[in-house]
Amino acid sequence: MLLRGLLGPGAAAWSAISGLRGLVLLLCLAGAVRASEITFELPDNAKQCFYEEIAQGTKCTLEFQVITGGHYDVDCRLEDPDGIVLYKEMKKQYDSFTFTASRNGTYKFCFSNEFSTFTHKTVYFDFQVGEDPPLFPSENRVTALTQMESACVSIHEALKSVIDYQTHFRLREAQGRSRAEDLNTRVAYWSIGEAIILLVVSIGQVFLLKSFFSDKRTTTTRVGS
Repeated sequence: MLLRGLLGPGAAAWSAISGLRGLVLLLCLAGAVRASEITFELPDNAKQCFYEEIAQGTKCTLEFQVITGGHYDVDCRLEDPDGIVLYKEMKKQYDSFTFTASRNGTYKFCFSNEFSTFTHKTVYFDFQVGEDPPLFPSENRVTALTQMESACVSIHEALKSVIDYQTHFRLREAQGRSRAEDLNTRVAYWSIGEAIILLVVSIGQVFLLKSFFSDKRTTTTRVGS
């Protein structure tokens, strides 16, 4: 009511239309950036590769983290269309790498668990291609952003931060749950082993005490002279 009284009916209507347009753009541009966010199982002695077609000059970011398995580490390798290694790390638990494509073509990044003989891993990665376009493009625009549009931009940035935080918290929760379940399994096996050892020791003590109080008959033999 206060805003409508200050701007007038026409200005208030235009502000409402701009706000609706901002919300529509917010929903439409949310998927403008190509992003691959996958969680997959990586067996022992295995290697998994992924491919992405990228245009020259595009900024990309690869982020990965091992959620479960072994020492929570994995090998990662990123190559350009010519086979040149852009990124290579061995036995990393998590990492992030940003690069700009030097040429058009298919880029390949692989995760390897070949160094592990019996432990499979669960790996999460997020591969973003390109940057977020502006919520309100500056071309063909004469006036500055309205208050409603500026609020939409702020909300859009805040929502992206919230999504990132939620993703990282989910990964940490999954990793913590996996470690807790593994610890619970070890404690259960250890408890069973202690129970068996205690039972064996108790039975052994019973038989040992029984042998102390059992009657032993002795035979005396006289030798005549």
